[in-house]
Amino acid sequence: VTGEGNSTTTNLQQGLCKTWCNLNFTSTTPRDDINIASITDNGTADMTLTYTNAMSNNNYATSGMSGEVSGSGNPDGLIMCARAGGYDNAFGTSFVRVRCVNVAGTAIERAFGAVSIHGDLA
Repeated sequence: VTGEGNSTTTNLQQGLCKTWCNLNFTSTTPRDDINIASITDNGTADMTLTYTNAMSNNNYATSGMSGEVSGSGNPDGLIMCARAGGYDNAFGTSFVRVRCVNVAGTAIERAFGAVSIHGDLA
């Protein structure tokens, strides 16, 4: 993308996704990602994504979705910042902790998860 106000290409322009990850909640190896250094399994459907390049502050947006890859499994599931689940220190400039839950709010490890982060890199 051409940077704001000049002809230099950049990935720092506002509005661009700075980090994303396609993962299976039963594995710490992402299927594909940008700006993910590692994934830590904290327990059932509870993962910490550590960034390769840090965000400039904690005021960024996290969004996600989940479901089954194939088959007849129940497709309901959503991914949220673990802070909503009562975990302190659920996000920082170098990581975010996410949880996958079903519509009843129960932690559930879905085979497909996708998380994206929008904000400013450091």
